[in-house]
Amino acid sequence: MAVFLWVLAVCIVLLWLFLRPGRYGEAQKQLVYGVNHAHRGLHTKDKTVPENSLPAFRTAAEAGYGVELDIQLSRDGQVVVFHDDTLDRVCGVHGRVDEFTFEELRGMRLCGTQETIPLLTEVFEVMGGRTPMIIELKTGRRNDELCEKGLALMRAYNGPYCIESFDPRIVRWFRKNAKDVLRGQLSDAPASFRDEPKPLAFALGCLFTNVLARPQFIAYGPGKKPWTARLAEAMGAIRVCWTVRPEDDINAKEAENDAVIFEFYHPAPKYK
Repeated sequence: MAVFLWVLAVCIVLLWLFLRPGRYGEAQKQLVYGVNHAHRGLHTKDKTVPENSLPAFRTAAEAGYGVELDIQLSRDGQVVVFHDDTLDRVCGVHGRVDEFTFEELRGMRLCGTQETIPLLTEVFEVMGGRTPMIIELKTGRRNDELCEKGLALMRAYNGPYCIESFDPRIVRWFRKNAKDVLRGQLSDAPASFRDEPKPLAFALGCLFTNVLARPQFIAYGPGKKPWTARLAEAMGAIRVCWTVRPEDDINAKEAENDAVIFEFYHPAPKYK
């Protein structure tokens, strides 16, 4: 019995060590609490208003929604707002975003419209500090440069924002260098990390990387969460759900989470 209790105690300590989220203040929590965030702006399913475009962000802010967006670097070091690593799906151009200068990216069109890839500063201008922003930093070849430049632009912005990333190294960078900025770990079921080695996919999906990043919120996919994610939430992590769509049980998602990232429907801007 003594050995069993000793092993149990060690397991509890290890779980606490690996899963424990970071601490946050009430003001930080209120930044996202009860807010519906338009995924990549308030874009439309028919792509007439494309994702991560200035009209999508402007429309979301005017409607009172928070927004979620994605940032990465151009070849010449500009912080651009774009989700995919490659341009194929959205712009019909083969190649990685970071292989093109911003001038070259500016010549491309989003989803066959006249809209172009915006700079983060341009999104800040259309948002005008009206509603909260969840800024996802994409993993790339120059993570530190993206973190440094992104943070400098955020510091100059007069509006509410927080950050998140699938990459715990990026979340950890903000833990070390910008403790006042609310930070979140994006995750999903381990099976969704298909490009990663299985041990790393397991660690990412089960949030064992919290030991490095100490995220204050966890943005988990809409599927079933592993018990480790539930335990991290029970330890105090702010609960964010992505991406909720019309076919999901919207009321349940809002009831179960402190904030929701949504697309293709029009919920109340604030639900708590």
